[in-house]
Amino acid sequence: MTAEPVDVTAAYYAAWKVKDFDTLRSLLAEDVDFIGPYGSATSADEFRAKIEVASEINTDIVVRKVFSDGPDVLTWFEMHTTVAEPVQVATWSHVVDGRIVRQRVAFDPRPITG
Repeated sequence: MTAEPVDVTAAYYAAWKVKDFDTLRSLLAEDVDFIGPYGSATSADEFRAKIEVASEINTDIVVRKVFSDGPDVLTWFEMHTTVAEPVQVATWSHVVDGRIVRQRVAFDPRPITG
């Protein structure tokens, strides 16, 4: 039985929050297609590397709202960092067979990047 998309994304955020990058990577399709304010990735390993670097300043991930429509999950969360006030983030994840195959992230990076 394949996990529901909303459960996959919940596990993704739980893993990211505690910086469990092995679990986070296991939730990604090998050819995951990612685009966000800091760049893009076209493989699970590349995606993991980007999340690990970004997580060097992360102190918390606080999920505020989750909307789901079949394989698509939109997560609204606050990204807490050591360099700025919490940043509001919207992430659309497309999940197939228990893995995130596509993810698009939108937020204003200016508070973090200065």
